[in-house]
Amino acid sequence: MSHRKIDYSAEMKRHDSPSVRLLFAVLGTLFVLLGIAGAVLPVLPTTPFMLLAAACYARASSRFYNWLLNSPAFGPTILEWRRHRSIPWRVKLSAIGLMAVTLGISIVFFVPWPELQAALALFGLLLATYLYRIPSRDRPRG
Repeated sequence: MSHRKIDYSAEMKRHDSPSVRLLFAVLGTLFVLLGIAGAVLPVLPTTPFMLLAAACYARASSRFYNWLLNSPAFGPTILEWRRHRSIPWRVKLSAIGLMAVTLGISIVFFVPWPELQAALALFGLLLATYLYRIPSRDRPRG
């Protein structure tokens, strides 16, 4: 089964300057690499890096922008955010769960200072609350 490619170029706002477009393309590629690393490393979040990559590519390159938005792995989440300012429920719960596990392991095993442990725990709680409050259009009702 082939994946039908969609042209998202109309959503772009390409920058006029070639040097600025190059900078955006380089930054977009860096964010894609960080996002891919985040898919395999629980310390890095994938979705924010892919959103940043899409924003950079939207100013730099229709080819890269279309490639990212047509990606079966990352495109649907990016499109959900761009169109509805929401995150799929499953993605949100996975992000909060991985963040809780990663921060919990860091606090228990790697951070010896109680003040820093408390700060990390507070940071994690605030970030989890922020993520949880972002709308999810596919959230189960019940």
